[in-house]
Amino acid sequence: MQLTGFIVQFLNGLAEASSLFLVAAGLSLIFGVSRIVNFAHGSFYMLGIYVAYSIVQQWGQTPFGFWASLIAAALVVAALGALVEMILLRRIYKAPEMYQLLATFALVLVFNDAALWIWGPDDLLGPLAPGLNGSVSILGRYMPVYDLALMVIGPAVLLALWLLLTRTRWGTLVRAATQDREMLGALGVNQGWLFTGVFALGAFLAGLGGAIQIPRQPASLMLDLSVIGDAFVVVVVGGMGSIPGAYLAALIIAQLKALCIALGVMEIGGVSIAFPKLTLVVEFIFMAFVLVFRPWGLRGKPLATMRHLGIPDAPLRTAGTAFKWLAMALIALFAMLPLLSGTLPYATVLAQDILVAVLFAVSLHFMMGLGGMASFGHAAYFGIGAYATALLFQSQWAGMGGALLLAPLAAALAATVFGWFCIRLSGVYLAMLTLAFAQIIWSIVYQWDAVTGGSNGIIGIWPEEWLSGDTYYYFTLAVVILAIVAVRRMAFAPFGYALRASRDSALRADATGINVKRVQWTAFIIAGLLAGLAGGLYVFSKGSTSPEVITVGKSVDALVMVMLGGIQTLFGPVVGAASFTILQDYFIGITEYWRALFGAVILLIVLAFPRGIAGHFALLIQGKEKPA
Repeated sequence: MQLTGFIVQFLNGLAEASSLFLVAAGLSLIFGVSRIVNFAHGSFYMLGIYVAYSIVQQWGQTPFGFWASLIAAALVVAALGALVEMILLRRIYKAPEMYQLLATFALVLVFNDAALWIWGPDDLLGPLAPGLNGSVSILGRYMPVYDLALMVIGPAVLLALWLLLTRTRWGTLVRAATQDREMLGALGVNQGWLFTGVFALGAFLAGLGGAIQIPRQPASLMLDLSVIGDAFVVVVVGGMGSIPGAYLAALIIAQLKALCIALGVMEIGGVSIAFPKLTLVVEFIFMAFVLVFRPWGLRGKPLATMRHLGIPDAPLRTAGTAFKWLAMALIALFAMLPLLSGTLPYATVLAQDILVAVLFAVSLHFMMGLGGMASFGHAAYFGIGAYATALLFQSQWAGMGGALLLAPLAAALAATVFGWFCIRLSGVYLAMLTLAFAQIIWSIVYQWDAVTGGSNGIIGIWPEEWLSGDTYYYFTLAVVILAIVAVRRMAFAPFGYALRASRDSALRADATGINVKRVQWTAFIIAGLLAGLAGGLYVFSKGSTSPEVITVGKSVDALVMVMLGGIQTLFGPVVGAASFTILQDYFIGITEYWRALFGAVILLIVLAFPRGIAGHFALLIQGKEKPA
C-alpha cells in the first residue's frame, strides 16, 4: 500500500480510538472507585446506540438536534446506571469480587432481552449526521467528515475528565476513593452518593461512546459482549483506574488494527500473511505482551490493598456420612436415567450435558476456589481438548480411546505454557491475561480453515460402536465421578493444603518453605487437563465442535457455574453446573426472553445466597453443628 493509504488508515485509527476511549474511560472510573469488574458496561454502550437511534428519529434533522440527541441518549443511560448502582450494587459491595462480577453478568442478560423487547431483533442503522455527511479528499483518498469530528471528541473528553478529576472537589474525592475508599469513609465522606455519581458518569461515557457510533454502526444485540472485551483490554493495558492510560491504550490498539488493515496480504520469507485477519486478535496479543513485562499496565499502579476482605474461607471439611449418602443417591439417580428413556426420553441428553458442565466447572474451581486464580479464558483448554479430540479421531490412527487420552494432554501442554506467564500476575490482571491467551487460541481456530474448519467447525465425530448409545453415557458418568474423586483427594492431600495456603497468604506460605509459584503452576496445569477432558467428552456427546466452545461466553458460563454453586465448597461447582444447565434449558423452552428470566434468577441467588447455593447450605449445616 502507498504512503497515502497508511496516512488515511492512521486517521481512521484516531477516529476509532475516540469511541473506544469513551467506553474504556467509564469502565476504568467505575473499577478504580468501586473495584467492580462491570460486565454490564458493554450493555450501557449497546443501550446508548439504541436510545440514540430512537431520539435521533425525533430530533436529529438539524445539526443541533442531532448532537443534542446523542447527549440526551447518554444522559438516559447515565440515569439507568445510577438506578442500577442504588438498587443493586450497593447491596453487594461487601460481597466477594467474583459475586459482584456475577451480578453484572446477570444484568447483561436482562438488558439484552430488554433491548430485544423494545427494539426487536433486527439491526437498526441511524441517519448520517447533518452537516457531516460528506467526505474530504486527503492525499487523493477520501475520508468521512464525521470521522474527522470523532478524532476531536476523544481528546476533548480526555481534557474534560482531567479537569473534572484534578480541578474540582468531587474529582479529588474520586481520586482519594481510588487510593483508599475505606479511609475516605472514615473521614465522613458519603461514599454511597460518591459511588453513585461515579457509576452514573461511567455509564454516561459508555452511552456516549455508543451514541456517537449511530452514523457508523448499526444498533445490534451483539454489541454488549463484543465491545466489553475490547474495553477490558484498553483498561488493563492502560492501567486500572488511569484515564490517560486508557486513552494511550485505546490509541495504540486502534492504530495497531489500522496498521493491520493497511498492510493487507504480504509475502514474508515466501509465506503469505493476511494481516487484516489479525484485527480479530491483535489487541489481545498486545495486552499479553504488556502484562508480561508491565504487570500493572502502561500507566497503572499496583492496586491498593482492601481492608475489607469479605467473609474468610472456612477450612475444608471431609465428607460426613450424610454427604456420602447424598452423593451415592445422586450417582444412583444418574445411573437410572437411561432406564427411564421410555417415559423421559430427554432426561439422558440433559444429564449428559450436566455431566460435561460439571467436569468443566470442577476444573475451573480447582484453580479458582482452591488456588485463588480467577480465569476469564478457561474455555481455551475446553476448546483445545475438543478440537484435539476431533482431529485425532479424524486421523483414524488414535481411535476414540487414544483421542480421549491424548486431547487432555494437549490442553495440559497449552496450560503449561500459558500458566508460566499467568501465575506471575494476580487478581484482575491474571484473569485478563488468561482471556488474552484464550482469544489468541480462538482466532487461530476460527481462521485456520484447512485444519479446524474455520467458522463451520468439525462435524461427524460420534462414538465408536463399542461406546455408542447408553454405553457412552455411562462412560461419561464414570469419568466425571473419577475426576471429582481425584480432585477431592488432591484437595486434602499435602498439595491441596499448600495450594490453599498459597491462596490465603502467599508471603506466609513462602516463608514456611512452600514454592508458591510451582504449586500454582501445577494447579493451573491440572485445571487445563480437566477442562480438556471435558472438551473431549463434549465432542462425542454432540458429534461436532465449533469455535463457539472457545469464546468469552463459554468462559463466562464456567465462572457463572462456579459462582452459583459457591466457591468456598468442593461441592459448589457440581451444584452450580447442574443448576445452570437445568435453568438455562428450562428457560429457553418456555419464553423468547429466557436471558432476562435467567438473569433475574442469578440476581436473586446473588442477593439471597452471597456464598452460592452449596456454600449457603454448608454454612447452615455448620451453624447447626456448633456447640451451644
